Amino acid sequence: MEKHSASVQETEALGRELVQKLAPGTVVAFTGDLGAGKTAFVRGMARGLGITQRVTSPTFTIVNEYEGGSLPLFHFDMYRLLSSEELFDIGWEDFLSRKGICAVEWSENIRDALEPDTVYIDIRRGPGEDQRIISIKGMDV
Repeated sequence: MEKHSASVQETEALGRELVQKLAPGTVVAFTGDLGAGKTAFVRGMARGLGITQRVTSPTFTIVNEYEGGSLPLFHFDMYRLLSSEELFDIGWEDFLSRKGICAVEWSENIRDALEPDTVYIDIRRGPGEDQRIISIKGMDV
């Protein structure tokens, strides 16, 4: 399925809408260009879960944990990981067992470790400066 966004606010709104349909323990794997809006989408997911904390990219920490909503949100940035083996070194299985939502940016770096029921979201720049083309696979929104 393909969605279109004309602003950061619309991208966040799609994240709020999508997260309402996710089961505890769901992994959402993001791909897309640098600055395409992956973190904006995750920020919307956090708001949809009722999380009020500031959501930022976990580029240097690998994972940011957000609690206080209906489910915990674990926001991963796999940009710096070279293989899925490194994923297990950071406690991936522990995060999965906590039954929150795992939002994984740069998921292509660990694709072989993802389960078949993973939801895949690709965000690409559209023709206009703020336009985005958002492809979602693995669920209906």
